[in-house]
Amino acid sequence: MVYQLISIVGAVVILSAYGAQQMKKLHAESVAYQLMNFIGGTCLCVAAVAAQQYGFIILEGTWAVLSAWGLWRVAVIPRP
Repeated sequence: MVYQLISIVGAVVILSAYGAQQMKKLHAESVAYQLMNFIGGTCLCVAAVAAQQYGFIILEGTWAVLSAWGLWRVAVIPRP
C-alpha cells in the first residue's frame, strides 16, 4: 500500500513536470523541472525495487540518475 502511494506520487510529479513543460509553463533547463523529474524517478525506482520489477528499476533508476545530472548541471554549472 505504501509503495503504491509512492509510485502514484512519483508518476504525478513526472507527468506534472512534463505537462508544464509542454504548456510552456516550465522550462526544461530549470531547477524545478529537473528536480521534479529527479523526485518522480526516485519515487518510482523505490517502488520498483520493492516490487522487484527489474526492468522498471533500470528505467526509473536511469531516469533518476540522468535527472540528478540535469539538476546539477542547471543548478551548479554557470551559464555563459
